[in-house]
Amino acid sequence: MSTRLIFAALACLGLIACSHDGTSTTTSEPRTLSDIKTSGELRVLMRNAPTIYYLDKNSHAAGPEYQMSEAFAEHLGVKLVVVLEETITDTLNALKAGKADMAASGLTVTDQREARFIFSKQIESVTEQLVCRRGGNVAKSLDELHKVSLEVVAGSSYEETLQTLKINNPQLSWKSNTQTGTEALLQKVWDGKIDCTIADSNIVDVNRRFMPELVVMLDVSEQKSQAWMMPSGSTALKSAVNTWLDSSVGKATAQLVHDRYYSYIEQFDFVDIRTLVRRIEDRLPKYESIFASAAKQHNLDDTLIAAQAYQESHWDAHAKSPTGVRGIMMLTQNTAKSLGVKDRLNPKEAIPAGALYLHKMRERFDDAIPEPDRTYMALAAYNIGRAHMHDAQTLARKLGKDPARWSDMKEVLPLLSDKRYYKDLKYGYARGLEPVRYVQRIRNYEDIIKGYDE
Repeated sequence: MSTRLIFAALACLGLIACSHDGTSTTTSEPRTLSDIKTSGELRVLMRNAPTIYYLDKNSHAAGPEYQMSEAFAEHLGVKLVVVLEETITDTLNALKAGKADMAASGLTVTDQREARFIFSKQIESVTEQLVCRRGGNVAKSLDELHKVSLEVVAGSSYEETLQTLKINNPQLSWKSNTQTGTEALLQKVWDGKIDCTIADSNIVDVNRRFMPELVVMLDVSEQKSQAWMMPSGSTALKSAVNTWLDSSVGKATAQLVHDRYYSYIEQFDFVDIRTLVRRIEDRLPKYESIFASAAKQHNLDDTLIAAQAYQESHWDAHAKSPTGVRGIMMLTQNTAKSLGVKDRLNPKEAIPAGALYLHKMRERFDDAIPEPDRTYMALAAYNIGRAHMHDAQTLARKLGKDPARWSDMKEVLPLLSDKRYYKDLKYGYARGLEPVRYVQRIRNYEDIIKGYDE
C-alpha cells in the first residue's frame, strides 16, 4: 500500500476565528464516504509519535495509528494519505477546517471534544498517569499535585482532567505547552527541567524503557477510550469505521497492532546487574568462542559484540518478538536474508551475521572518524538506521557540533524528535534518544563483562 505524506501546519491566524481553547471555529463541509471512495484517497491526520506514526530505522512508515488506518483504507479500496500536524490543537483545527477526513492521533474521547466532533468505537484503552522523576520532587496523591511544577500539552485531555481536579484543589496550577507533545514533556521530566507531567499509560509504557528514571506516581483518571475523530457531519464514515472495527478483519488487525507495539516491551534494568552476572556465568561460556571469532573477522572487540548481543537478547538464542525480530542478535528476516543467514536461531550463524552488519554500518561512516566514536556511530545506526544518523550528522553541522564526535552526536540525536529540528530534515522524525540509550547500555554492559573477566 503506497502512502503519500502531506505536511501541513495550521495556526489560528487573523483571518481564522479561534475558540476559547485555541481551536479554530472555521468549519468546512466534510467529504462524504462516496467522495472519499471516488477520490481514491482517505486523508488522515496524525502526529509524529511512537504511539501514532513514525519512520522506522529502514525509513518505512510505522506506528499503531498508522497501521490501523492503512488497514482501514485498504478495506475501503483507497490509498492512505497521512496529513502530519505538530500538536493536538493543530490537529483539531485541521479537522475542523476540512484538511482531512478524520484524525487518528491518539485522541482520547472527552466531553468537550464530543461537543464539536464525533468519534469511532474505541481503538485503545488508556489511563492518564502522573509521571515524575525518581528522586525528584513528586506528588504522592492528588491532594499534593499543587506542590509540584506540572506541565502538560495544551488542548489535551489532560487539561480537561486537571480542570476537573482543580474544583476540589483550588491551589492546583499547571503550565500548558503549546509547542510540543507528551513525549518531549516526559523527556523534560527525565532531564529534571520540570517535576512532573501527565501522560497516557501507553505512552508511558513505551517511553519509560528509554528514560528509566521516570516513575508513575499515580493514576489521575479512570480508564478512558481513545478513538478516531471525525467532523460532526461524517456519519457515514463513522458507520463504515465502526462496521470494520467490529468485523473479524478489523478485530484481527487491532490485535496484531496491539501485539506488535504494546504487548512486547523489552525491559531494561540497569540497576540490578545480578542477572547479567549470573548470565556471564551460565550463558556466556557457550558463545564466547563465537563472539571472539566473529569479532576478529571484522576487527571488532569480542566483548563489544557480546555486550551488544546481551542488549539485544540477554544471550537468548531463541529470543523473538511479534515484530519478526529473532535470535541472539535479534535480526529481522530481511536483514538475515541479506547477510546469508538461513537460521536466525542458530548462534553460529546469527552472531557472525550481527558482527558483519555492525561492520557494514561502521564502513558507511568516514574512516577519518576516530575510534571508539566510529564504532559508537555504527551501533547507533544499527539501532536507528543509517538514514536518521545522516540527518543527525547534518543537524550537528548546522548547530556547530562535530558530526565525527560521539560526545556531540549523543546531544544532537535526541533533537530528531523535536519538531523545531526534524521538520527540516530529509528523513523527518525519529526517536533519537533511543540510540543514545542503546549505545550507553552496551557500553555499560561491556564494562561489566570486562570487569568480571578481569
